[in-house]
Amino acid sequence: MPIRTITVRGRAWRVLPSGFTTANVNDEHGVLFIAGEGDQREVRVSHYSPLGERSRERALAALSDEYLAQLLRESQPSETAPETGYRKSPPGA
Repeated sequence: MPIRTITVRGRAWRVLPSGFTTANVNDEHGVLFIAGEGDQREVRVSHYSPLGERSRERALAALSDEYLAQLLRESQPSETAPETGYRKSPPGA
């Protein structure tokens, strides 16, 4: 599984496919944003509709860093996302 790294506001975020797909399989993909480690880790989730490439890995690789930063700004916290089992990021994140 490919992992990309982007920096937004001086903070590095690892970006990877969440494995989420809709009932129509490849019309929407989930993406995880993870910053920090251990007790300082923050996890956020977003979704996007791939344009052109339909495989999760290739579609993610085709996204620009600017588009990923926009998805991060629009993302939801891990405790509101089924992809993360509704688990909250560790305290202090």
